[in-house]
Amino acid sequence: GEFQLRRGFEIPPRARILMAEDIVTTGLSSRECIACIGALGGAVVAASCLIDRSDGKVDVGVPLFALVGLEVPAYEADKLPPELAALPAIKPGSRGLI
Repeated sequence: GEFQLRRGFEIPPRARILMAEDIVTTGLSSRECIACIGALGGAVVAASCLIDRSDGKVDVGVPLFALVGLEVPAYEADKLPPELAALPAIKPGSRGLI
């Protein structure tokens, strides 16, 4: 349940790192990865992604550079617009995949 590096990755002490990922929505995965890198002795100087679904609003703790920014609204379960409430819920993302 804790974010960690796999496949024998190592981070040299005090390494300056650009953390990159595919899609940022809430920034949770980015913040977890940045914390993991810091705990292993690295220093994340910036983050990057292909798509930022917050269109620059999310704070990952370091500057975030995106190839594309989109504003994708998120709604509380009890505040969905009627047209969305009529659709079945599908959990996006890779959390929980093995």
